[in-house]
Amino acid sequence: MPAAMGRVPTGPGTVGLLRVATAGSVDDGKSTLIGRLLYDTKAVFEDQLTAVQHASTRRGYREPDLALLVDGLRAEREQGITIDVAYRYFATPNRSFVLADTPGHAQYTRNMVTGASTADVAIVLVDARNGLVEQSRRHATIAALLRVRHIVLAVNKMDLVGFAEDVFDEICAEFAALAERRGVTSWSAVPVSALHGDNVVAVSRRTPWYGGTPLLAHLEALQVAAARAEDADPRFPVQLVLRPRTAEHPDFRGYAGRVEAGTLRVGDPVTVLPSGIPTTIAAIDTADGPLDEAPAGRSVVVRLADEIDIGRGDLLAGGARPAVTRHLAATVCWLAETPLRPGGRYWLRHTTREVRAIAGRIESKLDLSTVDSRDADSLVLNDIGRVWLRTSAPLVVDPYLRHRATGALVLVDELSGGTVGAGFVEEALDAAPDGTPDAGS
Repeated sequence: MPAAMGRVPTGPGTVGLLRVATAGSVDDGKSTLIGRLLYDTKAVFEDQLTAVQHASTRRGYREPDLALLVDGLRAEREQGITIDVAYRYFATPNRSFVLADTPGHAQYTRNMVTGASTADVAIVLVDARNGLVEQSRRHATIAALLRVRHIVLAVNKMDLVGFAEDVFDEICAEFAALAERRGVTSWSAVPVSALHGDNVVAVSRRTPWYGGTPLLAHLEALQVAAARAEDADPRFPVQLVLRPRTAEHPDFRGYAGRVEAGTLRVGDPVTVLPSGIPTTIAAIDTADGPLDEAPAGRSVVVRLADEIDIGRGDLLAGGARPAVTRHLAATVCWLAETPLRPGGRYWLRHTTREVRAIAGRIESKLDLSTVDSRDADSLVLNDIGRVWLRTSAPLVVDPYLRHRATGALVLVDELSGGTVGAGFVEEALDAAPDGTPDAGS
């Protein structure tokens, strides 16, 4: 592997779910790569493979087009491109995987944001003949913005360049410069031929100069779960207040929700936000019985030592306290045909809380072609920009860099109820820009 490569978090015996998003330019081979992974790991049903073989024969292909295992929409099959985000699930003896095949066309950048927003790892495919192109740079940049924890550069179609080591090294050096510019510290690179299976599941004899593992083994060994929520400050958004009043617990008051970060333990102190009232966890209940502790991702009912006025949208926080604010600076990917402009009014959904919000100043917009920020007065479909938001009621937020769940937000059109923007909190602000009207007015 190239010396310029970033830190690669690997280790033996890794177990757990890994969410992987694939991205790259049109025709770089994303769908074929996922099809190859599914096929070589025997994660394809016989009737699926038969359907793909028939479709491939109609197209005049001698071998099954494995990309069709992923490209399920008729429009995608007809055009030979991926439009929607296609999710596939499979498992090996070492790990379970959720694969999101995201669109390569610039017109569907918003779909790539959707697929990468929950990913632990992003695989950025590059055609070995072309090197890094505008769209592959765009997708690497989006993965960096979304704080995807590790990027795998898959240099595909190595068979079409004679498996040349110097071609692979040159692309890696170019990506290293981009990674440094975007603040990506954890990345790796694998030379592959998705069409023929070289270095996808099995080691290729045609790359004796490559000292790393095949792509699947590399993904199995990546240790990104430790960077996820279990070791973070506890965060528990309340979804529902339960008052069953049973004979055993006539005064039962529990708070149902999912532990989004950290680990809740009986006896630990927590703060109820936004009120700021301190209390202690008295019990943790589940349908299977009580727990002494509940890690991130577990849905539970929490009982507290004190009777406090708590409702849906409140948050139990441990460790470093999140910010309570009505003023946010957020990076937003705009998903709607109608542009986002200062003064626009929306519903803002954050964890289990929904408040009215108004857009203030649009500070900048990311030029995904040059990977630079520039001034902007609006965001149109597929644009990504930094926006100031003011809310009608306080939100309890963490920077997205620290906590994904409490740093992510969605903007919803007030009239249609459609999702128009998805973003993440950069920072809580002391005040809104001058002239921004109140979100509740």
